Amino acid sequence: MTDTIHGGRADPRPFISDVGAGAFAGLIGGLVFGGLMAMMSMLPMIGMLVGSESAIVGFLVHMGMSAVIGAIYGGTVNVLRLAPAYQLVPGVGVGLTYGFVWWILGPLVIMPTMTGMGPQFGAALNQMNLMSLIGHLMYGALAGAAFAAITARR
Repeated sequence: MTDTIHGGRADPRPFISDVGAGAFAGLIGGLVFGGLMAMMSMLPMIGMLVGSESAIVGFLVHMGMSAVIGAIYGGTVNVLRLAPAYQLVPGVGVGLTYGFVWWILGPLVIMPTMTGMGPQFGAALNQMNLMSLIGHLMYGALAGAAFAAITARR
């Protein structure tokens, strides 16, 4: 079986390898996004997902989620054979899209639901959620770029 990612030559991209590259790329994006969250004093809110108001716990939870979300990115790219994600500039675009999707899923659906508030689509354009959008887009762009750089070395 051949693959069109590299001009039609056989290049089987092992699923587990892309998942690992995605997890590492997610950590890179997560570090930058975590810094933004720290400056905005949002990390204690993330810690509340596990019953703590500690910013340190919030950062650790955030980094764990960053790695998992990055791993999902790598697995999705592999399964859907998203060839552009393996190249730097298109990879940033794929990452930005992925970050946008996680902005909808994370702060607008999952997190408010877990804390008993339910989905918060009506609050999508408030200042905190717009800052969160910027953070998710930064995460996606950095993770997409890092994924492309990591997988280019294979």
